Amino acid sequence: MGCFASTPKDTGGNRRKPTSIGEVSVYVPGLRIPRPVEFSQALGDQLPKTLVERLTALRTRIVVMANQEGPTITRTRRKTQHGSTLSDLHQALVDYLPVLLELTKDGSHLQFNVHFIWVNQEDEEEETAMSNIWYEVLSVLHLMAMLQMSQANLLLLPRGFSDGHNHPKVSEENRRASIDIFLKAAGYLDCAVKNVLPQFSAEQRRSLPVDLAEGVLRALCLQALGQGVDIQLGMAIDSSKATLAVKRRLACEMVKYWQQAQDNLMNLPLANGWGEKHRLFVKWKYVEAKAAAYYYHGLILDEGNTEKSHGMAVAALQAADECFKESKKASEAFNASSPTSRTPPLFGTMKYLTEKIPKDTSSKVRINRDLYSYEKIMETAPTLPDFALALKPDEYQLPLVESS
Repeated sequence: MGCFASTPKDTGGNRRKPTSIGEVSVYVPGLRIPRPVEFSQALGDQLPKTLVERLTALRTRIVVMANQEGPTITRTRRKTQHGSTLSDLHQALVDYLPVLLELTKDGSHLQFNVHFIWVNQEDEEEETAMSNIWYEVLSVLHLMAMLQMSQANLLLLPRGFSDGHNHPKVSEENRRASIDIFLKAAGYLDCAVKNVLPQFSAEQRRSLPVDLAEGVLRALCLQALGQGVDIQLGMAIDSSKATLAVKRRLACEMVKYWQQAQDNLMNLPLANGWGEKHRLFVKWKYVEAKAAAYYYHGLILDEGNTEKSHGMAVAALQAADECFKESKKASEAFNASSPTSRTPPLFGTMKYLTEKIPKDTSSKVRINRDLYSYEKIMETAPTLPDFALALKPDEYQLPLVESS
């Protein structure tokens, strides 16, 4: 049950398109924006008046906040102002969800009575409406996750400090906090895939806007985990206790997260600006992760005592250097795509590798070519080790609804 209606993107001014979104450490492919709903008209006397009023008040608050702040929420602004906005809107959604789920109590037919409308950023159709409570729940979880990703972006934009550091930095406190936020966002998206999408029929799922397609939800979940591992790797690089083996494992895991994210976006119609920019961001981060993985794999291979291991080390480092150069081009393509963006000052993993990859590759190639003939050096990169993925989404469960 539940019917869909879609509005083409050229029929109105609901979707506001900023020309630039400022500095981006964490890409958020736009936010879903809710349109007003008349609960009292749709539900009539079928629910207690107090519950209908509560639903109306909670959702109206979300509509007002999301329409005021949502279209500009991915733009870089002062952290105190912007972080508070994100937190307030997230809390409003958290308060709304358990009350909303009252409409599903005991399989109630009321879950198909209300016509929910949301504006999205990635689909060719500007807005999609459906008389199905689970469409509303899915949209709420998506928005909650994107607000968390926006919060992580704020935390990971390097700032200048008053302690004499010339280069802007991201504090260790912010880096640790961002990992928790990534896991929370991944938890919302994982719940959406496992517990909410199954509530739709196959036909209904095909009619969902592309930003709620299973592939996009999974890709966003994997992006959150991949960026979490990136922060872990940066902290390992800064730690004197972390071994090369630990750094290589983190880098190789990061490659898998981004590769899986890229695979999930394949063949999806991400055609407009936000959607295409989403695809370019994942491509950029995938190539960047490969640069890190080949670099650490090459350093470990170089510790071997044989011609073969040294030749493989050179090949791995050359692959790291090629991926590093490709990642810079991918970054430029991402930033140039509409809405335009900027890469913030480097920190963590890429700040370190930007300095080390070209230098170490040149040095190792020169040394090994002096020792061995050119034929002994592999021309293709060795296979990266395959590690099990350690970082998992937080376990998020939908609020329980008591049976009548």
